[in-house]
Amino acid sequence: MTDRPVYGVDVDPETRCAHYHTDRDVVAFKFACCERYYPCFRCHGERSDHEAVPWPRDRFDESSVLCGVCGTELTVPDYLEGDYRCPACDAAFNPGCANHAELYFETEADS
Repeated sequence: MTDRPVYGVDVDPETRCAHYHTDRDVVAFKFACCERYYPCFRCHGERSDHEAVPWPRDRFDESSVLCGVCGTELTVPDYLEGDYRCPACDAAFNPGCANHAELYFETEADS
């Protein structure tokens, strides 16, 4: 459970939202455009008044991924290298988030 504000549609205490709400949907991503955490790109689209800007590669050393179970903030490399688990509390993250990683942070394809 996090004390950081997470914006979105029907967000629960562990960052699940109206769009993604399985037991593994316990991660939120910070968008560079507004410096706010959202559980998913759909929530950002519905709750913001601007286009989403993914987290830039030159800021990968800054925390931009939030574990909804323990509230630990992770860098993108920590998140990607964690085998879809929180390195702090071992909560399982949804591996399906990788299907839209480019919406959350700059990927190799963006370079």
